[in-house]
Amino acid sequence: MSEDILKDSWVPEGPISKTIKNRIKKAGKRFHANDNISEYIEEGELEQLQSEVQEKLQGVLESLVIDTDSDHNTQETAKRVAKMYVKETFGGRYSPMPRVTSFPNMGYKSMYTSGPISIKSTCAHHLQNIVGNAWVGIIPNGEVIGLSKFNRIIHHIVERPQIQEEMTTQIAEALQKYAHTKHIAVVVKAEHHCMTHRGVREHDSDMTTAIMLGAFKEDPATRDEFYKICMSMKGHGG
Repeated sequence: MSEDILKDSWVPEGPISKTIKNRIKKAGKRFHANDNISEYIEEGELEQLQSEVQEKLQGVLESLVIDTDSDHNTQETAKRVAKMYVKETFGGRYSPMPRVTSFPNMGYKSMYTSGPISIKSTCAHHLQNIVGNAWVGIIPNGEVIGLSKFNRIIHHIVERPQIQEEMTTQIAEALQKYAHTKHIAVVVKAEHHCMTHRGVREHDSDMTTAIMLGAFKEDPATRDEFYKICMSMKGHGG
């Protein structure tokens, strides 16, 4: 058998997560909770990863002394949660950024805003929900992107284990990249279930983060105009 055939037929040993992790390390990249690692996952491996996660979640349930044999409520729990993590809740880690198309800007040079854009993320510290809204402002250059693309970009970034400060920064940097402008403003206001459902159990506290880039950072009048527009948009809550 030729060396090429042996190479093609080689099957990695150990869990698929180890194979993916080794690829990332070999490339000299990181794999933090809020990083996208889709380029290191080959065809068919996501399903293998989901199966591996399911097996390990089953072990967690057993360690919690939860009967998954005779309790009909939990017989499929590990399978459901594995699918939820890999394909949905953390889908922004394992799938590439949706295609973002741009088109020529026909002379519009002023600010435009979008919001509220729903935020449904997960706290990286306790794997509890982060739920809220984002508002974005942009001053375009030669190209613009469709309004729905803001939602797609933001949803892709928040569907990972996050902390809000880093999430807001990632959103702003992605909008700079895909909207082809340095003039970006992002405000995120969210409730953290790691505060409302555990610990201090404080139900009336939200967290607000803001990133101002380009003219929004350099010009107080532009920044104030953006904040006033945000305050007037539905969902801001004052």
